[in-house]
Amino acid sequence: MGGFRSGAGLLGAYVPRGSVVHRAPAGLKLAALAVVSVAVLLVRSWWGVGALAALVLAVAVASRVGARALVAQLRPLVWLVPAVFALQWWAHGPARAALLSSRLVLLVALAALVVLTTRTTEVLAAIEHAARPLGVVGVRPDRVALVLALAIRSVPVLAALADDVRDAQRARGRERDLRAFAVPLVVGTLRRADALGDALRARGVDD
Repeated sequence: MGGFRSGAGLLGAYVPRGSVVHRAPAGLKLAALAVVSVAVLLVRSWWGVGALAALVLAVAVASRVGARALVAQLRPLVWLVPAVFALQWWAHGPARAALLSSRLVLLVALAALVVLTTRTTEVLAAIEHAARPLGVVGVRPDRVALVLALAIRSVPVLAALADDVRDAQRARGRERDLRAFAVPLVVGTLRRADALGDALRARGVDD
């Protein structure tokens, strides 16, 4: 794990600030995010959505990370939310679709604020510490932390790749060609996965 931590900062979207949110322990922030996420999943009213929106706004203002950094973390939802909204509208009607989509956006925004205000090394350390009891059944806490950290970072990386593919499509005048989007995206994703695997092996993570 120590070999990987030397380069862990490359995996995060951390925005350095001196806010109270930044100074809060990573474990506390992750635990609070988990509790809020579970609570929101149980909420079925716009009052709950409003409370979550107020919480996200308060954390965003307190963290001082800036709107641009937060919006950048939400860009992957540009493709996901319309699909979720359409599916929920078809299955449950517009009111349910709007409620679910709003909760999704706000929860992702809250998770993004945790990422923006917490160094990846701190996230790794907190997850590794929480997973230590699993060591008695053969689970390696350092690997658990690594997998989760990579999953967090993969979202903005894949979103940036999708934007590059879209730009290439527009340059060739093939905006509506699904295959021209899907094939380069899959190939690019696999290449990045291979490069990441090589980087991890070079750091001795597979030892």
